Formats: sequence, structure tokens, C-alpha cells
Amino acid sequence: RYDLLQKVLFQLEEAEGGFDQFTRSYWSFGVQRLPDNSLFFKEWAPAAEALFLTGDFNGWDKFSHPYSKRDFGKWELTLPPKHDMSPAVDHNSKLKVVVHTKQGERLYRISPWAKYVNREEKSIIYDWVHWDPPHPYVQIHPRPQKPSSLRIYEAHVGIASPEGKIASYTNFTTNVLPRIKDLGYNCIQLMAIMEHAYYASFGYQVTSFFAASSRYGTPDELKQLIDVAHSMGIIVLLDVVHSHASKNTEDGLNFFDGSDSCFFHSPPRGEHTLWDSRLFNYSSWEVLRFLLSNLRWWMEEYRFDGFRFDGVTSMLYHHHGIGVGFSGDYSEYFGLPRQVDSDLLFYSTLAQNCHCESTLLPTTELCSRQVSGTLPTIVALRSGQTVLIFRVAFASERFWLWILKEFKDEDWDMGNIVYTLTNRRYGEKCIAYAESHDQALVGDKSLAFWLMDKEMYTNMSSLIPMTPIIDRGMQLHKMIRLLTHGLGGEGYLNFMGNEFGHPEWLDFPRKGNDQSYHYARRQFNLVDEDHLRYRQLYFFDRDMNRTEDKYGWLAAPAAFVSAKHEEDKVIVFDRADVLFVFNFHPTKSFQDYRVAVEAPGKYRIKLDSDDVQYGGHGRLDHHTDFFTEPKPFNGRANSMQVYIPCRTAIVLANEEIDY
Repeated sequence: RYDLLQKVLFQLEEAEGGFDQFTRSYWSFGVQRLPDNSLFFKEWAPAAEALFLTGDFNGWDKFSHPYSKRDFGKWELTLPPKHDMSPAVDHNSKLKVVVHTKQGERLYRISPWAKYVNREEKSIIYDWVHWDPPHPYVQIHPRPQKPSSLRIYEAHVGIASPEGKIASYTNFTTNVLPRIKDLGYNCIQLMAIMEHAYYASFGYQVTSFFAASSRYGTPDELKQLIDVAHSMGIIVLLDVVHSHASKNTEDGLNFFDGSDSCFFHSPPRGEHTLWDSRLFNYSSWEVLRFLLSNLRWWMEEYRFDGFRFDGVTSMLYHHHGIGVGFSGDYSEYFGLPRQVDSDLLFYSTLAQNCHCESTLLPTTELCSRQVSGTLPTIVALRSGQTVLIFRVAFASERFWLWILKEFKDEDWDMGNIVYTLTNRRYGEKCIAYAESHDQALVGDKSLAFWLMDKEMYTNMSSLIPMTPIIDRGMQLHKMIRLLTHGLGGEGYLNFMGNEFGHPEWLDFPRKGNDQSYHYARRQFNLVDEDHLRYRQLYFFDRDMNRTEDKYGWLAAPAAFVSAKHEEDKVIVFDRADVLFVFNFHPTKSFQDYRVAVEAPGKYRIKLDSDDVQYGGHGRLDHHTDFFTEPKPFNGRANSMQVYIPCRTAIVLANEEIDY
């Protein structure tokens, strides 16, 4: 693989002027305004017989502006400026590529490199809109420094409002970014930004890879969102879908040049049967150009700070993970070349190094969501740059839902919980999460909904007595999230709204629900009501992140688990010189429970899930000092006695250590 990489890098140097030039092909493909205001158009359509440009600028004449054919399936066209020396195509005017096939068909297509596409209100098909504003938004805030601990807020712009409509970039900037900052998250993972014609696909059926979704607003408004996030010290990741593409033809990549391949493998290899989508041909020189340039585009044009790659399991294997179980053994990755797509491994290495080439970034964050337990290998092409790769720990969220669905509280297995949250390879960074967007979708339930169900609609007011179901649900909601946060990985992720126990699932407007937006929204207004208990869950999530920010356990080495007591339902571990104590027992409290601790000294409670402000019962005195004794216990040099009420989690820090 390494030899192949070196060979291709040599070819890139010879044929394209180097890796850097190759991955900035968005400077030459699509449409470019030249210094004299001429417009240069360039496309790759190897199977086409002829290409023409049509649009508002020529009264939609289908034949007046032909492209000239070049080598290797390239087509070029130059439009001189108007008499007043302004560009021949006005900003915000519509365009189409007219493709004539060898079979005599005439096809109307959007450029794969289109930077903006839009759709009329009653139209189904998206239009290519020429985006060249006279005064584009200029981002002024520098990129934040890479945070030592990664706390990710997974967000979808369109549903980021209590109103039943598609919310905007501007709404997110004005109303949601301040909440994220207040909550203590230092990273936003934006979903469904790459344009997708079908809103209900959650952004995973991309049609235009270089276009920021117009349903939320303009490219400049997205740039402003990222700029304001940077001003708050928050880095922004883009949810990238390079694993597959929409089957749409007139406003997608499919059959762009009239052939069933072009950007994709020919069927059946080029079709994903479960997702009903097309699969890229990663061995193609032009596909590599397109996808690698796509990553550079989002980093340099919009100033995203990194990526979360979706569907990596499907990309890695020829079987796409369909009907296959994974043990996580490396033999499944390295030992079965007929199952592993070697072309993808090559693309993955180039994609990861694509960020190293950017002089803008000292560090790039990459997150990979896949379930096979493997992580693509990286080969650094240049020194002085760092690519940080995290694997999203998919097992943790599934595990929590499995426990809630299948077991009574008294039957929870502490050892199994600890094993699942700590089961990762040494040195392999993971993003832990108790739930993500998957659990918000219709057909499933969020953690809060599994715990409290219909009582969330009637009994979440603090003006009425807390019912047993709400009490149990709120306490376990906090404990599950804190345990995952402290034990589960080197980063933490939360999906928007779950921090306060959002009471409803997520269902995008579609034919099956009469195009309703009722569930395609996040009810942030619930947090603003002083008498609702959602606010108490919000406060706990905020203080959990702020406590981590002070003590830095996510950036610390893996935790040392000193207790996982099955009968007591107690878990104890220390990480970053901070002690975590969990009592999952539904009824038993422990007055003087001995816990192991490494560093001697005086400890005090820094976070308490039983605090009244978090919807707890206030059974602990936060001013109590706990002194260690030089009594070795459960593998640690010291120990001390603490009081832990039932269904309570506490975080204690050593007052004698300068954090």
C-alpha cells in the first residue's frame, strides 16, 4: 500500500503539478472568474458526445455556447465579459450543462462542482445558481486552537428551532451558538450541510458536494455561522458523506455524462442496495480529484476545522457491512483483501493527508464513524502538521439502549457496563456518546424517552411532586451521560436537545406524515421555562462539561477502575486525579463506603447528580471534606470513606492538587 501511495504521488507531481495543486482543482473546474472578468468553465464528462452551456445569460439557448473537447474526457468553455466588462453570467442567475450522449440523448445537468444550488418553491428539481456576490462575506476571526479535550455538539441547522419550519443559518448563529457556548461544548459537528435534494434523508443522500444547502440560507450566512463560532473559541466539523451519493440524475452526479459509471462503479458494484444510492469509484483519477478537492474546498472556502466521515464501514469493505458481524480483530481489516476495498484505503490515506497540505491548519480533527472496529491507517506526507483521528465509539450508545430495553435496574451488570465503555485499543482515540442523532429518529427513542416516556408530557413541572418514573428517569439520565463522559473515550459527543432530555423523536416532513414539521424541530423553549425539569437536566450537562474543562479527564490517560461491585451496583474509577463514584442501586444508599484513590489529600465534591438544581434530592453536603487514609484498597495506594445515596453520581477532586 505504501509503495502504491508513493507511485501515485510521483504521478501527481508529474501530471498535476503536485498533490497540493491536485487537491485544489476547484480553482479550475466548474466555473471560475478570471482577472479580466472572463468566465472559464470546465467539466469532466468522458462518455459525452458534446457539451453546451445554457442559462439565463443566453436566453436558455441550448446550442449557442458549446464546450471544447480536451484530453482525458475534459471539456472547456470561456465566456468573454460583457461590453461593460462585467461577467457574462450575473450573480444569482441560473445555468445548466447540456450533455449530448453518444446514444443521441440530450440531458440537462448541474455541474458537479456547482457552489450553490437552489430550488423554486413548487419545484422538485434543484437549479444550478451562479454564486459570485459583489461583496462576499469575509471571515475575520482566527481559527481557535485545538482544544485539549474534545466535547462535540452534534447539530442540524434545519431543526434547530422550536418552530415547525426549516430553520436558518442565521437562526443557528443567533440563537443556538450562545447555548452551545454556555453548555461548555468546544466543537460543533454540523450535519446535512452538503446539499441534498431529499430533506428527510438527514443529509445522507448528497446531490451537490460543493454546495452548502440553500434551504437554510446562503453560503455567506454559513460562513458567518462558522466565523462567529470561531469567535467563541468553538471549532466546527463538517459531517462528510463520501461513502455514497444520491441516485438523482438531473440535480445529482448520477449519469452525469449519460453513462452508468463516470463518478461511480458500474452496477452492481456501483450500487448500495440498502441505501438505494451510488458508490464512488475510488480508483478513478478524476474521482480522487473531485473528492479530495471537495475536502479542501470546505476547509479553505468555509474554514471548517475538520471532518466526521460517515459510512466508513461501507467504504472499507466490498460487502459494505451488509449481513456481516465484526469482532474488531485486525485480521478482518488486513487479512482479507477480497473483502477490503484497497482503493478506499488508498483514498483514505490521501484524504487524511489532504488536510496536512493546508497551510491554514496546524491541526485537523477527523472523526470516523464505522462499526467494524478498524481505523484507516495514516501516512504523513509532510512534517510539522498533525492529523488527529478519532473513532466514534458506536457500541456505547447501542449498549445503553440495550440495557434500558432488556433489563430491570437491579439486574444491571456493572462489569459489563465498565467493559463496554473501556473496550478500546490502547492509544486509539475514541469519541464516546450515550446517544446520537440515530436515537432521535422516529422508530426509536432518545434516552430520556426510554426512561420517562409519556410522563415527559405531563409530569416535568417542578411545581408538582416528582413521580417515581420522572425521578428514576432524571437520575439515570444524568448518571449514564456522566459515566460515558468520564469513562468512555478521549472525546464526548451529544446530539442537540439530548442534553436536556428532549421529549420527542425526530421525523422529517415526508409523504408518510403529510409533510409535517411537527417533529422536525428541537424545543429549546422548554429549557427557558423556569418551572420545567428540562432546565435541570440542561444545567447538569452544562456543569458536567465545565467540570471536565477544569480537570481535563478526556485528555488524560484511560481511567483506572477500582470498583465494579455487582451487589452494591457501585462503580468507582479515577482519571486525571479526579475520582468518580456511581451508585446505580435503585434503593440502597451507603453511608461510609470505602473507595480507592491514588493521590493522598483532601477531596471535595465538584459535581453531584443529586444536587437540587439538577433535579436531585440534595442529600449531600458539598462543603464536606473527605480525607484519604494510607490504606491500600482495590489496587490504589490510598482510600477514604464517602456517602453515596442511591442513584447518585459524584465527582471529587483533590483540593491539594493544582489542576
